[in-house]
This record gives sequence, structure tokens and C-alpha cells, in this order.
Amino acid sequence: MKKIKINGTIISNELKPFYDEFGIEATCPKDVLDALGDEQDVQIQINSGGGHVNAGQEIYHELTQRIGHVEVDVIWAGSAASVIAMAGDTVRMSPVGQIMIHNASTWAAGDSNAMKHTAEVLTKTNESIAAAYQIKTGKSVEELLDLMNHETWLTAQDALDYGFVDEIIQRQPPVELVANATAEIIPKKVIDAIRAEKQKEQIEQNTKKTESPFERFLF
Repeated sequence: MKKIKINGTIISNELKPFYDEFGIEATCPKDVLDALGDEQDVQIQINSGGGHVNAGQEIYHELTQRIGHVEVDVIWAGSAASVIAMAGDTVRMSPVGQIMIHNASTWAAGDSNAMKHTAEVLTKTNESIAAAYQIKTGKSVEELLDLMNHETWLTAQDALDYGFVDEIIQRQPPVELVANATAEIIPKKVIDAIRAEKQKEQIEQNTKKTESPFERFLF
């Protein structure tokens, strides 16, 4: 399974060269597309506070077009990055991770008509973002828009309860692998007991070597 990291600010393809020039971590749609190649089964790891809505939407769309399985692991997914996370067939979240959803924002200048138009664009943008959340969570668009309006921060358990993720990543204990299923493996407690006995014998032998002939007759 192909593993791809989406880290740093989500930006447009045009801005990526500038971020690279100054060594600033960022991800653009082209980064993801180039990494995907012809792979169908992919694992996406997200550690991003978000960025450009359109860039996040493009990455979301490309991931949803995979024929194979898309697994998303969330460490930190805010804003546009949370939209990308919704593209996973299976979305898992670190127990210390967070998801943040809020309304889209922008800058504008002009007369009252320009301001009204900008407000309308932002409203429609919020609805398109909520559509991605709705597909994943099954909640109503109205409820999701309300969560966005209040800038909602979700812990791993919150995200699981709301349906943004499917499971919380658990720490896995080390696994001892056996090449032959019929082989008899000596229990670890037996090995520890034998090792302790050997160490005891070694200490006694070293003690006998260092004591003087006269010490053996002392009471």
C-alpha cells in the first residue's frame, strides 16, 4: 500500500515553488497526484492545519476517485485538511490527534455589492465543505454548518462519536512471529529462570577463584 504524507499548509500548485524556496513545509494537489501515480490502495497521513479551500477540495476529489482502498490516518487535520481526511474509506485518528472545522474566510474590497457577493461565495463554500462532512458522518448539513459556525475542535473521541473517523489508533504490543506453527517454543519464564541460575553459578565460581586458601577454613 502506497503511503503519502500531507503535512504543512495546503496550498495551490502555483505557490508551491515559493514555499519550497524558503524551506516551508506545504502540500499542493500536484504533490499528492505525483505521489499517487497509478496506485489504487493508498494510506494518507495528515498533519496539517489546513490552507486553501480549493486545493483541499481538489485533493479530496482525487482521493475519492481511487478504485482501491483509501486509508487516512489523522494526526492533526484543521480546516481544509479536515476536508481531505473525509476522503478515506477508512479514517483512523491518533489518540492525541485533533480535527478542527470552521467557516471559510477570505479578504475582500469594494462597494456594498462586492461585499454581498463575497458573503454569498463564502456561504456556498461552507455548504460545499459541509457536503464532504455529511457524506462521511451521515449528519445533516444544517447540523454540520452549525458546528462549523462555532469553530468546533474535536478530540479523537469526539471525532469518533460524531462519525468523522471510524476508529482511534491503538498502540500495538510487539508481536513475536514463529516461522513454523508446529515448533515448540520454550516459555519465556523458563528461559529467565535458567538464565538466573547460570548467572548465580557464574558468581559462585568467581567467588571461589578470588578467595584465599585460608578463607575456606574460617567459620
